[in-house]
Amino acid sequence: MTGSEESDLAERLTRLEERVARLEGSDRASRAHVVGTEGGEDDPGEVFWALRALKERVGDAVLFTGSVTLPDGEHYEWQQGHASSELVADDWSQAADALSALAHPVRLMLLREILCGAHGTAELAADERLGTTGQLYHHLRQLVAAGWLRTTARGRYAVPGERVVPILTILAATRR
Repeated sequence: MTGSEESDLAERLTRLEERVARLEGSDRASRAHVVGTEGGEDDPGEVFWALRALKERVGDAVLFTGSVTLPDGEHYEWQQGHASSELVADDWSQAADALSALAHPVRLMLLREILCGAHGTAELAADERLGTTGQLYHHLRQLVAAGWLRTTARGRYAVPGERVVPILTILAATRR
């Protein structure tokens, strides 16, 4: 191998290593990390950059936030936080209705379809996966009653802006 070929190979290897490092960094941001009292992460400060900022600002709390652009171009930014002591002390049974409204595969499909731009009942009823018209209206009523949907006009539905990031947060929390 000539000196020029070695130099070219070294340069290509450096670029490849940089690219792999960037890819691993973006993957790292999408994974959940847990550090218990026994440790486990080499550098929790690097992994938990958002958590570190939360602790500096408000202390012991749970925060979720997001910046979302939907397929139809609508953009939402949302942040919500609660003191962890309040969350632990709350009556969790009060969340049952809102959570049970999400606990049906057809309702989750409905939310996804509406988030992706299908807003009218005629449009939704054309999707056989969503059941009969009667079943569709039943599921829509459940989602409206729980606050996950709102009626925008006769036969038209939308996910309220303040619910977009929370829905996606709940879905993200179910990933392992």
